[in-house]
Amino acid sequence: MKSKIAASLSLMLIGATVAAPGAFAQDAKEQAEMEVRPVKIKSPLIPVALDKTLPNGLRLVVSEDHSAPVASIAIVYDVGARDEKKTRSGFAHLFEHMMFQGSQNVGKMDHFKYIESIGGSLNASTHADFTNYFEKVPANQIELCLWLESDRMRSLKVTPENFKNQLETVKEEKRLRIDNQPYAPANIRLEELAFDNWANAHPAIGYFEDLEASSVEDVRNFFKTYYAPNNATMAIVGDVKADEIYDMVVKYFGTIPAVKAPARPDLTEPVQTKPKYEKIEDAQAKAPAFWVAYKAPARRDKDFYALNLLQTMLSTGESSRLYQRMVKSDKVALQVSSSYEERRGPSLFQTFVVLKAPATADSARKILQDELAKIKSEPVSAEELQKAKNQLLRGLFSSSSYASLQRSLGRAEMLAEYTSFFKDPKLIDEDIKAYMAVTAKDVQDVANKVFNESGVTVVDVVPQVKAASQSDKKSEVIK
Repeated sequence: MKSKIAASLSLMLIGATVAAPGAFAQDAKEQAEMEVRPVKIKSPLIPVALDKTLPNGLRLVVSEDHSAPVASIAIVYDVGARDEKKTRSGFAHLFEHMMFQGSQNVGKMDHFKYIESIGGSLNASTHADFTNYFEKVPANQIELCLWLESDRMRSLKVTPENFKNQLETVKEEKRLRIDNQPYAPANIRLEELAFDNWANAHPAIGYFEDLEASSVEDVRNFFKTYYAPNNATMAIVGDVKADEIYDMVVKYFGTIPAVKAPARPDLTEPVQTKPKYEKIEDAQAKAPAFWVAYKAPARRDKDFYALNLLQTMLSTGESSRLYQRMVKSDKVALQVSSSYEERRGPSLFQTFVVLKAPATADSARKILQDELAKIKSEPVSAEELQKAKNQLLRGLFSSSSYASLQRSLGRAEMLAEYTSFFKDPKLIDEDIKAYMAVTAKDVQDVANKVFNESGVTVVDVVPQVKAASQSDKKSEVIK
């Protein structure tokens, strides 16, 4: 029997064509005349054995996969930085830490101990529009995960001691990951400048003055509002039986009460009518750099698919347009990359460039704008578009990719996100079809919509010039 892993690998050719045997030995004309056969994709990509909502609002999705004795669980809580209120930022990220500080039957950090002692792995992450928690364990240990997750959903210990302790942990994380990293503070400032709506603009890590001004009661209210079964979606993938999983979930989560559905923020962004610019000194930066950003459509917007593929064409790999032009050909950059964050609300399309001396930021930006202008005026080739589609598919199906659908955890996270965000896990298949249907005209049209002069935000980063110390000044006098 063909293994599921082998089947997944075969999907990497979706949308491509396969020449008949021996075609490589033919000349170009003969190859063009030979029949090609499109490779078809199985549907659904992730078979769902159970999709059911408990009376308290917790939605459970289960996908059985008996190819290996492992199982993964992913829980998405529909709360992120966008749900925070002014003067009370940073709570979503704080709770990513607080959720490991113990509950009624689980001691502080014992969640890690329980999972790792059985050979499992776990983690969590906070985003602009959601927070997720996940574990991967031997399949016969999935009940342990359900007990642990239910205990902290039901009875997390939000104490003054835990709050103070985790506030200090978050401060240290900010010092390590942002304050002491080159270009990181400027990247945060870029979003603050580009977005006009505070719900979209403020960083997920929050502002410390907000957290320090908060009370334990503020923190408890945040937990009670968002960490409830009717604000959570759970996906389980692996060597399990769906009916048995449902019974376990009812056993551990069924008696946790639902709460009043939280109000959602207005994420509307006004159309930007003039360019925005700021220059920032960076004590950690060794070379000047800059960001160029544009407001971009939300996840699953009709232009989302073409813009995602365009990002791939611009900066994914050394054969990409920007790398070839700015790093290899014109030699104005040491590094260039584009990114498009897949938010449900308004997002940003960002390009980051680290300059190579003696290039200036203005000269490098002209080259960048020239490449964007080419996309706007000239349709991309069929070959370049197909390559971008294949790169996207490789990310979904290559065993080395974090989000690979060969991994039970990759499938669990994807199921949990689609079910939580869009209420329908089958939309995973619809999105693959949408990507494969993108045309060169779609790419050209979205480039003309997004990359406009009045909608650009630029942040220049220059290395901070350190003031000479007294000893340095004395040395200069002696010379």
